[in-house]
Amino acid sequence: MRKEKDALGEVLVPEDKYYGAQTQRAKENFRIGHEYFQPEFIRAHAIVKKAAARVNKALGDLDARLAEAIEKAADEVIDGKFDDQFPLVIWQSGSGTQFNMNVNEVIANRAIEILGGVMGSKSPVHPNDHVNMAQSTNDTIPTSMHIAAILMLKNKLHGPLVELEEALKRKAEEFKDIIKIGRTHLQDATPVTLGQEFSGYAAQIKIAHEAIAATLSGLSELPIGGTAVGTGLNTRSGYDAMMVDEISKITGHKFKKARNKFAGLAGHEALVALSGALKTLATALMKIANDIRWLASGPRSGLGEINLPANEPGSSIMPGKINPTQSEMVTQVVCQVFGNDLTVSMAGSQGNFELNVFKPVIIFNVLQSIDLLADAIKSFTEKAVNGITPNFKNLKEHLENSLMLVTALNKHIGYDKAAEIALKALREDKTLKQAALELGYLSEEQFNEWVRPEKMLGPEA
Repeated sequence: MRKEKDALGEVLVPEDKYYGAQTQRAKENFRIGHEYFQPEFIRAHAIVKKAAARVNKALGDLDARLAEAIEKAADEVIDGKFDDQFPLVIWQSGSGTQFNMNVNEVIANRAIEILGGVMGSKSPVHPNDHVNMAQSTNDTIPTSMHIAAILMLKNKLHGPLVELEEALKRKAEEFKDIIKIGRTHLQDATPVTLGQEFSGYAAQIKIAHEAIAATLSGLSELPIGGTAVGTGLNTRSGYDAMMVDEISKITGHKFKKARNKFAGLAGHEALVALSGALKTLATALMKIANDIRWLASGPRSGLGEINLPANEPGSSIMPGKINPTQSEMVTQVVCQVFGNDLTVSMAGSQGNFELNVFKPVIIFNVLQSIDLLADAIKSFTEKAVNGITPNFKNLKEHLENSLMLVTALNKHIGYDKAAEIALKALREDKTLKQAALELGYLSEEQFNEWVRPEKMLGPEA
């Protein structure tokens, strides 16, 4: 152990740890749960520290030698070299002060080591005076929240979403000529093609993806430079713009200054909007995953209109059973995302005066939703959607047995007579043709001409 000091006195810190006294205190004071900040958030915060070192050096406020050591240490954190040096759970100060100091201490001690000093000495690099120069937890944490969210959206979720939409579009094209019975209210309806059904799924994903993309503008606003309460105390004029430029260079994403730093610290509308868009995606996935498992139900006592890949045995007692496990996985993820969105919504509403103190739980849940959705979508596409095939036998049988083909007769004999035919066929277990002919409402030739599923798939020419 090594002995360190902070404002409250001496603290013993494990000798091999890069964090310091404030992190050690937080470890001891917040022994709650097992929810830790995601690596993407840690790296986003290190990006802010790297940018600050560059800007403070450029302004002449930070010695070049110290700035370069801080930047090098921050790069190592960004590269994931010190992931094991961030031991704090999210259940801490609502501003994220302990997490900010954890990052400051790790970067400071690594910079000290780079410069040949003694870890824990705070010399020649001080975690507050140098690594945290011109910053506050209150503006760096929300800045990092936006950076982490955008980078995860672009680097992790975007690709799987595109792949799922394309996979569904391929299936829509592959199945475009396969006529089946449609269903509304879980009851038989008029015919559609299997391709039309899958085109709807593809469109749902596209709509949800567009909703997520629409949140990027708000997320691109960074409140950095607001420091403690939004006023910019302890910064220089132009510091905020320089920070945004540096962060943009480091990340490759074009960020901009927050239109109002007081709102940026006290409210998190951009993240609440993102969480809502992720929930929108989740609602689409719930519908698609459930439809697919219903369409595959059976294989002999359900709908059985499509076949799913057999990825693993489905039962420990029933031999040969195959279950729609990918759909079940997706729907469970959706439930988690729904819960995360409620948490984010409630936490986002809890700003008081100049600060919202629910920041850790907001970013944890947003990033978890992105992470889960990305992984679930990738797996669902690869292990379910890509391998779907039609069950022609059941599709044909269900189509031919459906009473709702009678809808084609509406314009020829009227709704009431068509309904009478359908109900007679249902009650007497007869075909539509048998019922129609027995009632004498049309001839066999007329029935064959008018009741043709392939002519019931869209508007008339």
